Amino acid sequence: MTRRRVFLALAVLGTALLAGLGVWQVERRAWKLALIERVERRLAAAPVNAPPRAAWRGIADDSAYLRVRATGRWRHAAPVFVQAVTDYGGGYWVIAPLDTPGGTILINRGFVPLGDRATIHAPTGEASVTGLLRVTEPGGAFLRDNDPVADRWYSRDTAAIARARRLGDVAPYFIDADAIGRAGWPRGGLTVVRFRNTHLIYALTWFTLAAMMAYLAYRIARATGET
Repeated sequence: MTRRRVFLALAVLGTALLAGLGVWQVERRAWKLALIERVERRLAAAPVNAPPRAAWRGIADDSAYLRVRATGRWRHAAPVFVQAVTDYGGGYWVIAPLDTPGGTILINRGFVPLGDRATIHAPTGEASVTGLLRVTEPGGAFLRDNDPVADRWYSRDTAAIARARRLGDVAPYFIDADAIGRAGWPRGGLTVVRFRNTHLIYALTWFTLAAMMAYLAYRIARATGET
C-alpha cells in the first residue's frame, strides 16, 4: 500500500469518527432538551409525598427536582454546614435530619452567611417541609473532598453525613426546602435550576471537521487515482 493510500484510509476513518461524534452530540442535545422539559414540568407541579424507604433504591439522577413534601419530627442533632455560594455571598447550606414515617430524610433548610453561622441551632418539634428533591452528592466538590472528621463539608453527601452524625439509614436524597416567608436565617428557596446545553455548538463543530476531513480524503483520492 502506498503512503497516499495510507493517508486516504486515515482520512476516511477520521471522517467517520468525526461524523459519529457529531451524531452523538445531536443525540445528547435531544436528551438534554427532554431533561429540561421534564424538570420544568416538575417545578410547576404540586408537591407529592417524598419517596419512602421502600422506594429509595429507585432514586436516581433523573429523580431530581421533583417537588415533594415531608412531614415528621426534627431529630436532635447538630446542624451540618455545607459550604456554598449564593446571591447572598459566601456561606453555608444548613442540613438537618427529619424523621418521617417513611424514614429519615436530610433537609437543606436553606442558606446562612458566614458571619451568621453561630446563630443557627438544631430545629425541634414537628414540621412539614416542602421543596425540591435532590440526589445525594457523594465525595465533595471539585478539588475539595468532604472531611467528616474535621466537620468540613463541600457537598451534601447524605450517607457520609448520616455516618458522621450517627443517624442510621437515611434517604439517598435530600430536600432543598422552599422559602417559608420569614426574615432571618437559614433562608430556603435558593435552588438554582440551570442546565448547560451547548450540544448544538459541539455537533456543528464535529460535523464541520468531518466535512473538512472528507474534503481532504477526496483530494488524496484524486491524487492517487481512486476517483
